[in-house]
Amino acid sequence: MTVVLKDVGLLELMSHMPTCRKCNQTYHQSHFISGNGPRYLICGRCAVEDGLVSPEEAPQYYSDELARARLVLYSKRYRPLAFTSAGWILFLTMGRGIELWSGVFFGTLLVATLVAPVVHLLGSARFKAELAKLTP
Repeated sequence: MTVVLKDVGLLELMSHMPTCRKCNQTYHQSHFISGNGPRYLICGRCAVEDGLVSPEEAPQYYSDELARARLVLYSKRYRPLAFTSAGWILFLTMGRGIELWSGVFFGTLLVATLVAPVVHLLGSARFKAELAKLTP
């Protein structure tokens, strides 16, 4: 007997993900609280906001403070790459015409381009550790 597994595409996978009845957002099954009746197909955030469960009973709930802390962590992680990219865009659009400053600007961007990926890779263990602390 041969078992053939169907190749599941991304759109087909997303069509099988449930939708919250309160906020109409599509989440993975792990983001929903368990239960029947009014608790059926309610995401953790809507359940806590509507008083169906306490924050301790919904392990998938991200409080506003936790969400802000995670956003700050991600912004610190990707800030050097974003600033370097923005610097190159500024240099290529309007920074080449200034005599002295274009050379200084180019040198700074060159050093930042070489240093940013190294710092990004060296900080990955610390980032993962801090992210694990901020994951419910």
